[in-house]
Amino acid sequence: MSVFRWPWNRDRQTDDLADEFRAHIEMAAADRVARGEAPWEARAAARREFGNPGLVQEISRDQWGRAGVWLERLVQDVRFALRMLRRAPGFTTVSILTIALGIGATTAIFSVVDATLLHPLPFPHAEQLVRIEDDFAGVGGGARDVGMSTPEWRDLQRSGIFQQISPMWFDDNNLTGSARPQRVGQMSVAPNYFAMLGVKPQLGVTFDPADATPGFNEQAVISDGLWKRAFGGDSSVIGRIVQVDSDSYRIIGVMPSGFQPPEPTRGARATDTWSAFGFSGAPLSHESVVRRTPLFPGAIARLNAGLTIADAQRRVDALVETLRRQYPEDYPSRSDWRIRLVPLQDYVMGDLRQPLLFLLGAVVLVLGIGCANVANLLLARATSRGRELAVRQALGGARSRLVRQLLTESIVLSALGGVVAIALLLSTRSLFIRLVPDGVPRFNDITVNWEVLSFALVASLIAGAAFGLAPALHAGRLDVTRVLKQEGRGSSGSREQRRTRRLIVVAEFALSLVLMSAAGLLARSFWTMLRAPLGFDAHDVTVVRTRLPYPNDPKEDLYPTAAAEEPFARELMRRIKEMPGVESVALGSGAAVPLDHPERDQTQRHILIDGAEQNGQSVFVTGSEVTPEYFHLLRMSLVKGRLLDDFDTEMAPPVAVINESMARTYWPNDDPLGKRLKLTTRATEWATIVGIVADARTESLATSSVPHLYASLYQREGKHLAIFLRGRLETAAVGRAVRDHVQALNSALPVFGVRTLDETLSASLAVRRLSMELIALFAATALLLAALGIYGVISYMVGERTHEIGVRLALGARPSDVMGIVMQQGIRLTLVGAALGLAGSLIASRAMASLLVGVTPTDPLTFLAAAIVLAIVAMAGCYFPARRAIRVDPIVALKAS
Repeated sequence: MSVFRWPWNRDRQTDDLADEFRAHIEMAAADRVARGEAPWEARAAARREFGNPGLVQEISRDQWGRAGVWLERLVQDVRFALRMLRRAPGFTTVSILTIALGIGATTAIFSVVDATLLHPLPFPHAEQLVRIEDDFAGVGGGARDVGMSTPEWRDLQRSGIFQQISPMWFDDNNLTGSARPQRVGQMSVAPNYFAMLGVKPQLGVTFDPADATPGFNEQAVISDGLWKRAFGGDSSVIGRIVQVDSDSYRIIGVMPSGFQPPEPTRGARATDTWSAFGFSGAPLSHESVVRRTPLFPGAIARLNAGLTIADAQRRVDALVETLRRQYPEDYPSRSDWRIRLVPLQDYVMGDLRQPLLFLLGAVVLVLGIGCANVANLLLARATSRGRELAVRQALGGARSRLVRQLLTESIVLSALGGVVAIALLLSTRSLFIRLVPDGVPRFNDITVNWEVLSFALVASLIAGAAFGLAPALHAGRLDVTRVLKQEGRGSSGSREQRRTRRLIVVAEFALSLVLMSAAGLLARSFWTMLRAPLGFDAHDVTVVRTRLPYPNDPKEDLYPTAAAEEPFARELMRRIKEMPGVESVALGSGAAVPLDHPERDQTQRHILIDGAEQNGQSVFVTGSEVTPEYFHLLRMSLVKGRLLDDFDTEMAPPVAVINESMARTYWPNDDPLGKRLKLTTRATEWATIVGIVADARTESLATSSVPHLYASLYQREGKHLAIFLRGRLETAAVGRAVRDHVQALNSALPVFGVRTLDETLSASLAVRRLSMELIALFAATALLLAALGIYGVISYMVGERTHEIGVRLALGARPSDVMGIVMQQGIRLTLVGAALGLAGSLIASRAMASLLVGVTPTDPLTFLAAAIVLAIVAMAGCYFPARRAIRVDPIVALKAS
């Protein structure tokens, strides 16, 4: 019988079956009456002869069709489960809330993982998109993603590996022509950029790949945000001219709302304008076509159809080997030049993949502990229902049916918990989203969609089956005779049940200790970074940014050299220093702002070291241009030599100041003072090292050992300017005042990015802080659940042994003896759980080694502290049942037994 037809025929067939039963019984009774038996005796004998009507009906329904029977029994089981859960509101409420807690937390973390890691990038055939990165493994301890030159781009284009390749170059630019100049993010790309991604504009068109020419293309595509912000969403914006860095661009298209470039940094994802150029030809320098001079930070590409990334990488490796043999001077063997293909999705996610997966694993552990707790409750409840289950078996109920019934109850319970979890998640979604740092890539894609709801449903079903399996199997092995003989004394549960409950508690302790150890390691790591000496003083320092124009035509550049920029810089500092509350002022390039380097290319400097040039050794170091006041304002320590001063101008010989790490790395056995280097491979003059400053954590709080050099802003111009102000200043007011001073000198300059250094420092720790806080929350939840678990087990044990305790007390046992007996039970469980948990913690800590700073994955203090906290909480969970045990009245206990 079809499962779909069965519900409509069920009542009719049941009635027919009942009629048939009655007919058989009446015929048998009639035969007996005919043989001389009394009618009532004949009817009773016929009924006995026919057997159990319910069992016969069940067998008959089995013969009708398995699908229909299965569905009928499922409906019956679900109804029965709901009735049983309604009869135990306390148990039901606690269980549902426990499961809702686990399912809700797991689903919330999964929604982030789903949006960021599991969903492909929103481009057609996103699996074909890759990021191309150049590495020099043999330079400076391994330089990664150092940028690409125009000839290398051409080589890759001709290789036949890719359908299309587009270099990318993100920069802050000035949008002028409106009431007030504003900062916009501009991305320079090849004309095939949008065609390669497979995206179309909502208005106008994008760049035509056929228009690729050397030099710049005077067309621009703008974002939906800029269209609405600067042009009020005017649909006639196509064809209008905008001034970006004094260059005129004709708007040809507007990208749709929600489109973001596939970039890992928040700034690049907020691109407002796209321009296209050929990365060669005027007005670009002839250096752009030099093979080993990186012009742009990198490129993205689309692989040929049918080509996997592994296959493409092998072909790229072969191409690299050919080029290294063909151009040995550009690619010396000691530099170990490589080209890596990185899946674009991995590139966009950056180093967030591991923390997210780690969080998901941690929250799954919490769900597992919650399931263990509910399993313990179900075991206790199955014991109290032992008589009911025994009676059902005695009346003919199959063991498999009982197991299925109990499993159905647990799954219904878990499904209700899942519903509550989803309701909580939906109602707190906005709060949850606010907890996620907005710098997380694809932040806007985080939502509760069908995939997330399906995950919650599947997790609920798996959890229900997991915590219901052990109680159901125990019920299936119930000793009917023993349970029924207990009569009014009730069931005390089997030894196997007690052992299972203890194993569950041990598992809870072990999982809790793993989470506590992980939280402890992350907390120590976070604390280490917070306590680590910065090497600079961030307090009372405010940073305001501006950007000097960088027009395509060098003739229109107002600040083409450091000498041309110097009067502007000195006058700006003079004006700002006169502001109320300002103690000191300094200027620096964008890379001079500590702990705020979203764009890698802004900090990397490709330099040549004197004496190593003959060997072709060039190195990549981080670098910045600053005014002499920078070191004093940030209170950085001079170790040797001198700092930059006002006489280090473009008219004086170039000088540089380096940090201790750079000195140790490149002059390990020599004095760097007086040594020379070229500040870029294109520089014609050597710069002399005049001073060494102490290492500072300017690149990352995780380490201070990053080679860094400082050049004078009066000798090397910087277009991205950061204005440093020390003093107790109000951020909003100082932003307005600085804007007035900047635009008094040049009305076309935007002022943006007003932020204190303390805020920058805090923002650099946002992801680590969130990971630590969530793991700590999960660990606390797990510890609470484990404490409840051992409390339940010990309480149950005390209840079972009330008679024994009463006898002991009646025979003269002291309360301390009774308490010791009870506490020993908990101590044994705690020790076993702690031993297993420590083993699990060692495994987990090695997997999270890359997330730790300043603490080893096997840190004994952290493990010991976690074990002590676990023991204290476990003892607290045992103490209350033990105290109840010593208050047992021997007379009452003996009478009750």
